[in-house]
Amino acid sequence: MSTDLQTATFACGCFWGVESKFQNIDGVISTCVGYTGGTTEAPTYASVCDGATGHAEAVRVIFDPARVSYLELLDHFFKMHDPADTGDTHGGQYRAAIFYHSTDQEMAARRLCGQLEASYGCPVTTQIAPAGTFFRAEEYHQDYYKKNGGGFC
Repeated sequence: MSTDLQTATFACGCFWGVESKFQNIDGVISTCVGYTGGTTEAPTYASVCDGATGHAEAVRVIFDPARVSYLELLDHFFKMHDPADTGDTHGGQYRAAIFYHSTDQEMAARRLCGQLEASYGCPVTTQIAPAGTFFRAEEYHQDYYKKNGGGFC
């Protein structure tokens, strides 16, 4: 394992299922579910669900870039949701978003979104924004599928 681990943060629906999918990727070292992209300090699940905080349910992914690249993680991410979905993608706790941690991550995300727009022939509505404060979700949300057998989202 490389000592140069990196962080990626993604949101696209209920964080239980998204976390479970990232945990199955070789090169992902750890995951954590939480809330990011909002304006309230120390949000809770209840406050995020109420919609007043502006946070998305998100997954923070720690990965070894020697085993899985950020671009590969982006490819997996875009297989988890419809990037052209105009439903709840523009807001709300279940919006699709890439929260980048570096200029390289931002450029990779924007480049891939451009490629997807060209292939779909319509706009990609997945939000791309700088990573801000990540608030770890309550413990019962962590590894939810592993603890409860999955299939709830």
